[in-house]
This record gives sequence, structure tokens and C-alpha cells, in this order.
Amino acid sequence: MSIPYLSYTPALLEPTILHRNLERENLAWELVQKNAALNRCLHPITIQSLAKLMQSMNSYYSNLIEGHITKLKDIERSLAGDYFTDPKKRDLQLEAVAYIEVQILVDQKMDQKINHQSPTSSEFLCWIHQEFYQRLPQSLAVVMGDSQNEAVNPGNFRNLQVSIGDHIPPPPETLITFMSYFDQVYGNLHLSQIERVLASAAAHHRFLWIHPFLDGNGRVARIFSHAYLRSAGIDNQLWSISRGLARQVEKYRELLAIADQQRHNDYDGRGNLSLSGLTKFTQFFLHTCIDQIDFISSRLQLDKLLDRIELWTAIEIKAGKIKSGSFLLLKAALLEGSIPRGKAALITGREERQARTILKSLLDRGVLESSTARGNLLIAFIADVVDDWLPGLM
Repeated sequence: MSIPYLSYTPALLEPTILHRNLERENLAWELVQKNAALNRCLHPITIQSLAKLMQSMNSYYSNLIEGHITKLKDIERSLAGDYFTDPKKRDLQLEAVAYIEVQILVDQKMDQKINHQSPTSSEFLCWIHQEFYQRLPQSLAVVMGDSQNEAVNPGNFRNLQVSIGDHIPPPPETLITFMSYFDQVYGNLHLSQIERVLASAAAHHRFLWIHPFLDGNGRVARIFSHAYLRSAGIDNQLWSISRGLARQVEKYRELLAIADQQRHNDYDGRGNLSLSGLTKFTQFFLHTCIDQIDFISSRLQLDKLLDRIELWTAIEIKAGKIKSGSFLLLKAALLEGSIPRGKAALITGREERQARTILKSLLDRGVLESSTARGNLLIAFIADVVDDWLPGLM
């Protein structure tokens, strides 16, 4: 159903917050509790090492939803400054790196205790869009039109009317008003943690319903959801909502479209949009988050993770890629977070020269890393070991 232009007011977003009920509260509590348990499963330093891999995973899966495919190994190469000469492949690498860099900036901003911006504010959302698009190559910063291509203006709301499937978002002249209302509703500081977790799903959809930018709304929405959950006390650095959405991308799009629909009848809420549609999307979104926490938790069970690393180590030793005694160093780094170089001989039970050889083989293989030539050693979750250490992640 088309909406008269003069009727485009923020009331069209309603319902925006679902009423609490036992089923939804239980889902939110399950997410909170399982996420907290996940973040206690490894040493904090090891968690930070694994978080680097998850940043690449977020980038891979979020861009995959948009139909842009860059292999995890190619993302890793690009982070090291190694780019393809083929322009199309290189541009996709640059896009992946842009996404990762923006994630890092968002996390840094969310960690700030002073001058902290709400992730729901127009300033914050425009900043995400600007940081992402100013890093993209020109070929990926345009929207292909029927008659001409339109350049995306980084950090600015669209100035054109668009349609997304059957959905026609608000006219550009109304976007400031709609986004102000979005901030008012979802940035409400009086919402409890459970209410904010529940609101994270609704906010994800309502942002996409407004569609404030000419392009990039999907990527911004998924980065926003990451930030919004962090603002609710969900330290989600070890799991990827983008992975969960990408693995059910058709259902994700279908439920977004269902939540776009207007109220069907008097039994479908009292707002403009379908209450049942928003409820279905909220349940899907929360179940997806919980499923991703469950998945990564199963891969990080310490005894099973160590068994997989030990098996990988034995295969690598047999292939001559690393040296005998390597597993003891990897195990120590995983459990202790970091190990001094000088402890390599003690940990492996080898002479100093042999221990240095073992250590060098692991550094060369990339599974141990250090910020300096003499710094402590950390375990590194690189793309080349993902299938063996964390099977099913890709």
C-alpha cells in the first residue's frame, strides 16, 4: 500500500519496542548468560587473539550477504598489504579491509568512557558510513542506475527516493526526522539490559526500513547491531551475527520483508507496521545470535580445542613444516595468554638452541606471533588453520 507523502511521520515506524513477555525475556536472558560464559572460556589475551580472526569473519560474511566474496586467506593477505593485481579482486580485498578497520574504530569508540556517543545517534551512524565508504575504491562506491550511476556520498543521508523490493522507504526530506525518532526510541537510557537486547533486533529492522543511505545500509546495520549489543553489555567479540545471518540469508531477507509490511488487521498490533512481522524477525534475530554463541562455544571447549591443535601439530611435524615439541609451546600460549621467549626451553624441555629452532618454526608458520623481536609470544588464529582448529567456522 502506498503512503501519501504528507503522512510520512515517525509514527510510521511503530511498533518500535515489543512488549516484554516470558518467551522473549527467556531468549534475551539466554543470550546474556551464554555470552558471559563464552567470554570466560579462554585467557583474556587469547580471546583478543581470536577476536582478530572474528573481525575477518565478520567482514567476510557481511560482505557475502551483499554478494561480494573474498576468501579468508585473501583477507589475511590484504591485511598484510598483499593485494591482487586484478582490479576486481583487489577492490574486494580493499572492501574487506575497510569493513575490518571500521569494526576496530567502532570498538574503540564504544570503549571510550568520555564523550561516548550513542550508537543509535545519527552522528554515530553517519560516522560509520563515512569511515566505510571513504575507504572503498571508486568502483564500489557507486549505485548502478537504469540510466546513470549515482555516486555514494560518504556519511550523508540519501537525497534520492529509492525502492527496496516492494518496500518504499521514507522520502529523503524526512530522513532527519525519522532518524531522530530512531535515536529517541532505541537510545533510551532507561531501557534495561534485557529490553536493550530485545530492542537490538527491532532496531536492526527499523534502521533498514528507514534506509537512510543511498547504499551500504546492510553493512552499516550489521556493524550498528554489533555496537548496540555492546552498549547493552554484550561483549560479542568472539561470535559473528553476520555469520549467522549469511548462513540463513534467504530467511533473513524474507523476515525483513515480512517486518516491512503494514499491519494486517486489528489483531496485528496498533501501529502502522505489522506487530507479528516484527515479532517473527526479533525471534529469528535472537535465535541466530544464540546459535552463533553455541557454535563458537562448542569449538572453544578447551579439551577438544587442544586435541585438535595437537592433531594439527602432529600432521605439520610429519610434513616438516614445524618442529617436534611445537605443541607444548602452542598449548602454553593458548592457556597462559602469552609466554616469554626465554621460557621456550623450559616449556619444551629442550636445550636453548633446539627451543629457539622450534620457536622459529612456529613464528614462520604464523601460529605464534609477537609485536616485537623480543616480545612475548601469543597464539595466532590464522586463516590457514581455521578448518583444523575451529572446524565449520567457514
